[in-house]
Amino acid sequence: MKNKNIIITGTSRGIGLELALKFANEGHQVLAISRKTSKILIENPNVTCLPIDVSITEELQQVEKFVINSWQNTVDVVIHNAGSLVNKPFEQITPADFEQVYKVNVFAVAELTRICIPYLSKGSHVVTISSMGGVQGSSKFPGLAAYSSSKGAVITLSELLAEEYKEQQIAFNVLALGAVNTEMLQEAFPGYEAPLSAKEMAEYIWNFALTGNKFYNGKVLQVSSSTP
Repeated sequence: MKNKNIIITGTSRGIGLELALKFANEGHQVLAISRKTSKILIENPNVTCLPIDVSITEELQQVEKFVINSWQNTVDVVIHNAGSLVNKPFEQITPADFEQVYKVNVFAVAELTRICIPYLSKGSHVVTISSMGGVQGSSKFPGLAAYSSSKGAVITLSELLAEEYKEQQIAFNVLALGAVNTEMLQEAFPGYEAPLSAKEMAEYIWNFALTGNKFYNGKVLQVSSSTP
């Protein structure tokens, strides 16, 4: 398999960090996007760290400049992994809370995809990391109204984009994750011990990002051995 150009958001910790390391250590070129930059990524010769806030549209324009100047206008895989979570009773969630969660979990996904579309060619794959909480008919949990509804929104967005860009043979798929031992899981479910580590889930996502587009387009795969 030839080395590919991979964009990953939310790479400062957890699954995103493990994903960036996995792709880079396998020889792929990685653009790691997060507000905070991990030292271990900076030291990896196959990783370029872009310390931006994905919720700010103007900052996302730096991605296009990088792709043009450093990757000769080519992106092979985009993994929308960045996430924002508010855990509050619904009556305490403010409009500002909702807006911030949607800026990161929905609007940034749409904008970064829009930026990358001209540079995605036949066989490219856009993978959005959602949550079981965003899947219709799944178990829902109090306090996660903003988060889970945003994760439902990107599922529908991905399905629509798969249809819109199927002629260009750009695949759009969603992985709806269950419980994984990350800091974000602890924010949602303090004290809960998930059976999967961030590194284990990153291994799965890595393989799916490189091969899943051969088998799926416009699909939502539930990657969940457990939910709290």
